[in-house]
Amino acid sequence: MAKSRKKKPVKKKLKSLKKKMGSARKAARKKVKKVVRKVVRARARQAKKKAKSVSKKIVRATPAPKKVEAHAVPASTVELREGETAPNFTVTADDGRAVSLSDFRGKKVVLYFYPKDDTPGCTVEACAFRDGFGVIQSKGAEVLGVSVDDVASHQRFKEKFDLNFPLLADTDKKIVADYGVWKEKSMYGRNYMGIERTTFLIDENGMIKKIFPKVDVKMHYDEVVNALG
Repeated sequence: MAKSRKKKPVKKKLKSLKKKMGSARKAARKKVKKVVRKVVRARARQAKKKAKSVSKKIVRATPAPKKVEAHAVPASTVELREGETAPNFTVTADDGRAVSLSDFRGKKVVLYFYPKDDTPGCTVEACAFRDGFGVIQSKGAEVLGVSVDDVASHQRFKEKFDLNFPLLADTDKKIVADYGVWKEKSMYGRNYMGIERTTFLIDENGMIKKIFPKVDVKMHYDEVVNALG
């Protein structure tokens, strides 16, 4: 009986010691895993940072591709003069039909070129012609607006502002080149190709009666009406 009582404390101590060792091993494993995770994350960040740096160096070393304008057309060298025959053309209008300048023979034509649909200056100009269209017609003239925007863009512009005259889609830039209004322009230090806002007043025989270069949209309608007589 004496031996049995002495062994129990020893077993308890051994059991307690094993338990402590097990807990210590678990804690050690957790610490090791935590350290490993930190190392892996740190290495991943370093690799990502290095890859980003290399990518930036490659981008800097690679020359930027030249921006090529779709259907690029050089600046027009044509300089039409008053008294000359207006170049004829056939082009698609906002309603999808083909329109030719020759269709209007026997009438005066206000042929105005504008840079872009639904932009501030172009909207002011178009709305002035819209509001005064009755007066222009009373003087035996029709209005044709021309830009290089496509038919869909013209349709949106026309519907938005309830325009009452045709907008012609010179998407291949042939008319703007023939009339000498396709120019190199500059804005905020950037050079680009575009339409120089210009209006041609064409008489009943297809002759250019008046040219309005570099139009001021605020007073242009009055200029046109006065020129129509």
